[in-house]
Amino acid sequence: MGRGRVQLKRIENKINRQVTFSKRRSGLLKKAHEISVLCDAQVALMVFSSKGKLFEYATESCMERILERYERYSFTEIQCATDEIQQNGNWTWEHAKLKTRMETLQRNLRHYEGEDIQNLSLRELQNLEQQLDSALKRIRSKKNQLMVESISELQKKDKELQEQNNILAKKLKEKEKTNVEQAHWQLNNNCQDSSSMLLPLNISSNGREKEDKETTNSGVLLPWMIRHHLE
Repeated sequence: MGRGRVQLKRIENKINRQVTFSKRRSGLLKKAHEISVLCDAQVALMVFSSKGKLFEYATESCMERILERYERYSFTEIQCATDEIQQNGNWTWEHAKLKTRMETLQRNLRHYEGEDIQNLSLRELQNLEQQLDSALKRIRSKKNQLMVESISELQKKDKELQEQNNILAKKLKEKEKTNVEQAHWQLNNNCQDSSSMLLPLNISSNGREKEDKETTNSGVLLPWMIRHHLE
């Protein structure tokens, strides 16, 4: 006997309804994946359970891009409508678009933080792991770049300080050399001045001795000799 057609109506039994939802959901996600692979199509699927839990599937986990594409397409369709409808619904549509995007970003942020991942499938968890690995690689690459730039800057500053230190040391050495030369020059000048002052004294002393000797020999006392004898 062939299988009878299932009557489409709400399943009253809570357990049967939950089992049917789980089976149909898995089959729906599987069909979405199959059509995306077989037909190279971009598929975005969102299912909310009766308890408000979200189940979603997106080709290569690019739900945001697919939603943005859908929003652009829908926005284009709205632009093709009458000017009156467009003017009246513009703010409403913009609000709905921003709200949807904000909810998507918040959900992805919770996933990146490891929250609300209980209902994610294995493929979704793998895609999330790849995204986190890629982000971590970019962070490490940026950190290494900043470290290399910082080290290069420090080496540059160290080289500049060494050059300044060499310049100061050279100037100090030249100044010490100049001071030594000035000291030698001053010492030589002092020696020459002392010699020039002693020479007239010697000449005067020798002249007086000669004069005294002549006076003694002649028997005549000079006036200064008389004062000296009286004293």
